[in-house]
Amino acid sequence: MLRNIFNFLSIFIFYYPVVMSLVWIVGSLCFYWRRERKSRRIPPELSSYPLVSVLIPARNESQDIEETVNSVLVNEYPNLEVIVINDASTDNMKIVLDRMMHKHKNLKVLHLEKNMGKANALNLAFAMSHGEVIVTIDADCLLDKWAVKWAVWHFLKFPRVGALTGNPRVRNRTSLLAKIQTAEYSSVIGLIKRTQRIMGKVMTVSGVVAAWRRTAVAHVGLWSNEVITDDIEMTWKMETHFWDVRYEPNVICWMLVPESLMGLWNQRRRWAQGGIEVLRKHCDVLTSWKNRRIWPIYLDYFLGVVWAYSFLLAVILWLINLCFGGNLFYGAMGNPFMEWNGSVVAVICFLQFFVSLLLDRKYDEGLWKVYFWVIWYPVIYWAYNSLATIIAAPKGVFHQMNRAAVWVSPDRGIRK
Repeated sequence: MLRNIFNFLSIFIFYYPVVMSLVWIVGSLCFYWRRERKSRRIPPELSSYPLVSVLIPARNESQDIEETVNSVLVNEYPNLEVIVINDASTDNMKIVLDRMMHKHKNLKVLHLEKNMGKANALNLAFAMSHGEVIVTIDADCLLDKWAVKWAVWHFLKFPRVGALTGNPRVRNRTSLLAKIQTAEYSSVIGLIKRTQRIMGKVMTVSGVVAAWRRTAVAHVGLWSNEVITDDIEMTWKMETHFWDVRYEPNVICWMLVPESLMGLWNQRRRWAQGGIEVLRKHCDVLTSWKNRRIWPIYLDYFLGVVWAYSFLLAVILWLINLCFGGNLFYGAMGNPFMEWNGSVVAVICFLQFFVSLLLDRKYDEGLWKVYFWVIWYPVIYWAYNSLATIIAAPKGVFHQMNRAAVWVSPDRGIRK
């Protein structure tokens, strides 16, 4: 019986990521052929230039905020207002922002005395903004000069578009962790978003750079501070209210990623907890025929969590079997790290990154330099992310959603 359980787990642990990788590869190639093949980096001319409000929530970001704001102010879009929300920072953010506000007429600053969370900060800034299109970026984000114009093009051309997720690229690539994440954002996150767009429903907009239609934000009730990941929750509110959510690879931003194991752990644990909270909050979509197009996205995320726990169980069974000389379950069981057809997984991983390299080379010319480091993704990094999911899932299930989710500034990488 136990041997059959282990064999079933081994099959699921191997086939689930392999099958999903192939789905992402095929889906992203379909997206490229249909929507990306003939696109240029320079956006098409717009019929009008509505006011765009760029909201930047920040807490203790005095080292990066000036560079971020300047990247927005030099954008190739003529009608912008920028609102920075200083969410009760304890560094010298207030001094830096007040100095910048005197230099730039279209920069507004909102100083909050109490940390109430990112969602609350965005809601307050939304109330004081005037733009028909809202762009939200993180405080470490350097916005590409064409990003706003590409986002506005979608909102002008397609009235059903309520939200748009952009294409975040990693700009700190000095450490092994940063190089692996550079490969991940391209070969995993980028391909997934392309595939989900072809399927018609996107799991989440990237919180680091996103654009929203003002009327759609008001229609769904603004950002929710009940869950720890406001970007995933807001995306699902858009989807369940039947607004179109799109992925535009030309909406590029350059961001900083964690370069310490603890910083990466906190980030991935937060993502996993927030994802579970959103699945829990929106479980009613499974009984709604009108929301049937969300079912594959819901099922994929749920199976991802099941995969993480299956992997843990297989490791435990293997260790127990090892302690008893490999004969406890009527024969030797393979090490789930080494013997679940690892060569196939490695080949699929390299193929997946090779496809992403072909698709993303025009957005990130230096991407090929991190191709070698992608081998660490299925070997160690994958297991690390799975462990974060295992730890975070119970918190997502039992988290009380009647309290505001506050935040701290994340790891912004190694400082020289």
